[in-house]
Amino acid sequence: MMDSLAVAMVLVAVVLAGAINGLAGFGFAVVATMALATVLDPATAVVFMIVPILGVNLSLVGELSEEQLRNCGRRFAPLLLAALVGMLAGMVVLDTLPDAPLRVGLGVVTLAFVGTLQQAVSVPAVGTAKEACFVESTGGMAGVGLVSGVLFGATNVGVQLVAYLKSCDLSHGLFVGVTAMVFLGLNGVRVAAAGVLGLYPDSIVFLASVAATVPAIVGVLIGKRLRHRIDETLRRRVVIAVLTIIGVRLVLGGVGLA
Repeated sequence: MMDSLAVAMVLVAVVLAGAINGLAGFGFAVVATMALATVLDPATAVVFMIVPILGVNLSLVGELSEEQLRNCGRRFAPLLLAALVGMLAGMVVLDTLPDAPLRVGLGVVTLAFVGTLQQAVSVPAVGTAKEACFVESTGGMAGVGLVSGVLFGATNVGVQLVAYLKSCDLSHGLFVGVTAMVFLGLNGVRVAAAGVLGLYPDSIVFLASVAATVPAIVGVLIGKRLRHRIDETLRRRVVIAVLTIIGVRLVLGGVGLA
């Protein structure tokens, strides 16, 4: 059972993560899960966020028109299907992952994602991906989807999927909608799979997870209202700052220094 301070931290985490997602089009799963992993054990934090992630992406998929939804659904089908397979594999191993290494791993992945977002130092692999935009390749989508799905299923971190979609020349609104569509499909399956696999510690955690969807969506609405008032540079800086703090905290906690 969480104390009042932990409950308050959960509320702040999901609202902040929702606002960042509404503002930038991504980041909810990373920010919320990593923040919660500083007060809960990482496996519980991952499972706790499954339903809120579903709710957030359901609220954002409306960025796509019906025609765009159909077209993008067909275009990115190999990516989504491969990610589903990988995600289920990641969920199966979730309960076997040790706590401290998982915290360190989550922190390292978070900081690596920060490295792909910052523009002060050029990251060759990221630049190459943006130039190549190989998302139209069925094999490329399947490979990225499978590997990304495993990581997402085990940690809620879907940064490879986000980076892959960002490598395409999509408008910001279309990018937000397509990202939401992909994660909506993944998390729709995850909710059922988590129940079948017995990943929820108890019914209280599941009900709290469902309840957390409300402040998460409130955060998204706040972020969406701010999206057109804040330029892209400031949006990126906010995301980078929050993720850097969380990533460092997780690494230090994993090695016993925080």
